Amino acid sequence: MRIIGGKYKARQFHPPKNIPTRPTTDFAKEGLFNFIGNWFNFENIKFLDLFGGTGSISYEMHSRGCENITTVEIFPKCANFIKDTVKDLDIKGIQVMQMDVFKFIATTRDKYDLLFAGPPYPLPNLPEIPDLILKHDLIEGEGWFIMEHNPNHNFEKHPNFWKSRNYGTTIFSIFTNKVKSSESEQ
Repeated sequence: MRIIGGKYKARQFHPPKNIPTRPTTDFAKEGLFNFIGNWFNFENIKFLDLFGGTGSISYEMHSRGCENITTVEIFPKCANFIKDTVKDLDIKGIQVMQMDVFKFIATTRDKYDLLFAGPPYPLPNLPEIPDLILKHDLIEGEGWFIMEHNPNHNFEKHPNFWKSRNYGTTIFSIFTNKVKSSESEQ
C-alpha cells in the first residue's frame, strides 16, 4: 500500500497479513482526496477517522497537511500497526484510539470539521452510522461526514445527505449538518 499525495507521496507501508480490513483502493482515495481538496484547507481542520483499519486515510490526511487527527480502531493488531506506522513516518498529530467506534461516537465531546468512516461493508448497523454521527453532534459547523460503502447501501434519501462520489463499487456518501428542504429536492 502507498500514500498517494502530499509530502509522503509514494511512501509505502505494509500492513500485516490476516488483519480484518478492506483498504480503500488508491483509485478511490485519489478521487476522494481530489474532491475534498477543492472544499477544505487540510491544514486548518480537525479530522476523525472511524474504523481506521490500516490507517491509510489518516496518513493521506496528514500527508496533505492535517495535524489534528483522531483515528479509532477496535482491533489491537490494526491499532498497533497504525501506531507503528505513525512512529516510522515520524508523524505528529495522529491520536490512535483503540476502542469500539460506536462507544467512541457515544462518548466523545469533540466536534470535527471532516469525519470519515470506512466500516466493514457487511456490518449489520452500517445504515445507522450517519444518524449516530448527527445525533451526537460530531460535525462542526459546515463540516462533512463521509461514509465509504458499496452499492448495497443507498443514502440519497437521508435528510442530511449532500452528495456522493462513485469509484467503481466504492461509494463515498457525504452528509452535512444542513437538512435537505423539500424545495431543494425538487
